[in-house]
Order: sequence, then structure tokens, then C-alpha cells
Amino acid sequence: MNILLLGYGKMGKVIEQTALNRGHYIVGKIDINNRLELSHFNATNVDVAIEFSAPEAAYQNLKWAMNAGVATVCGTTGWLQHRPEIEALCQKHQAAFFYASNYSIGVNLFFRLNQQLAKLMAPYETQYDVSMLEIHHTQKLDAPSGTAITLAEGILENILTKKMWVNNDKAAENELPIVSLRQGTVPGTHVVRYESAVDSLEIQHVAHSRDGFALGAVVAAEWLNKRQGIFGMNDLLG
Repeated sequence: MNILLLGYGKMGKVIEQTALNRGHYIVGKIDINNRLELSHFNATNVDVAIEFSAPEAAYQNLKWAMNAGVATVCGTTGWLQHRPEIEALCQKHQAAFFYASNYSIGVNLFFRLNQQLAKLMAPYETQYDVSMLEIHHTQKLDAPSGTAITLAEGILENILTKKMWVNNDKAAENELPIVSLRQGTVPGTHVVRYESAVDSLEIQHVAHSRDGFALGAVVAAEWLNKRQGIFGMNDLLG
């Protein structure tokens, strides 16, 4: 499979090695220094693009990919205000678009565990207050993380006393607080905590490296190849 990398930072380099190890070809590596080279690529010489860049670059990369009809797997967060436009372009040009806030299999199982726990805690929502913590490396630009937002959405669907999330440790009674810390080279830690006057209950996911994210992104690209439409990890995992 011919893969175009949109974004060639630390994550892009790990994805490159993972793709090569799985027998694929990297036909191009686009970053801020060589964006003009995008003109060399289209759906005839790229099977799937994998987009891991920065929030401000992702929107432009995705617009190019959808207009060019290039199937694209995206893992960049912080650009989702433009998601309706990108999905409309995908449908208009009969392209393929796969988005996930996190490509780790473990994190996606954690998403489901989080939703199930929120359902179990819903009858006791006046007794237990829920909060979240996420920790990432200092080069991560957006806060809270896309993974934290997905977790928050799973909680808000079930804990009806919480109406919205806020990226602050200070929150009103109807708000879900998310504390975001940026420390060293931490790949990603997410904690969901329920606390009452008598006890606390906590679930946590800790990533040890970027390898799990990279493998998930390449597997998603393999799955997306030859498909059309808009997809996510629930489609891949079943």
C-alpha cells in the first residue's frame, strides 16, 4: 500500500517505521517545510494518507486530501470545529475519511469502559462527583486532549447532572472539570475519578510509548484502503 504522511514529527516518524515494518511504502512525507510537494500527489499514486500534524496544519491538509479524493486517516486533534466542512468535502468527492482522537486499542477499550462506568454511576450522581485529569508531553499544543474530550462526552451522555466540560480544576456543580498537565515526554495519561464523602473510584489509562498509536493508525489505513465514506474506531473494531 502506498502511504503519504501528512505531518512528519515524532509521531509521523513512528508511523513511518510501523508502516515499513508491515510491508507498506512511504511515497511522501509532507511537513511545514515542503507543503508545495503536495501537488505531486493524488488518488492515483496514494492509497491512503495518514495525517498527524498540528491543529492549524490539519485543517489545510484535510481540505487538500478530500478535494483530491485521497483516502485519509487523521489523528490530529484541536481542529474539530472544521469537521463538518471536511466531512462534507469527503462526501462531495466520494473520498474516504477516518478520524479518531486516539488510535490505541487499549484507549478505545478504555472509552467503552468509561461509558459503562458512567452508566453504573448514574443512579448515584448526587453522591459521587466526577472529574478528569490528562497528562501529555510539553509539545502537545491543544488542551484538553482529544482523548479527554471523547471521555468527557461519554460521561456527559450518562451523568445528566453534568451539562458541559470545562478545562479547569474549578467547575460549577453542573460542569465536568478536566485538568490538563503538560510534562516532559509523557505519551499520554488519562484518569477518570468519582469521589464521594466516603470513598473514591478511579479508572486510568497510561500509554508507555507512541507505538500503540502508530500501529492503530496504520491498521486503520489498511482497513480504509478501497473504502468510501466517513469512519471511526467503532467501525474498525466492530
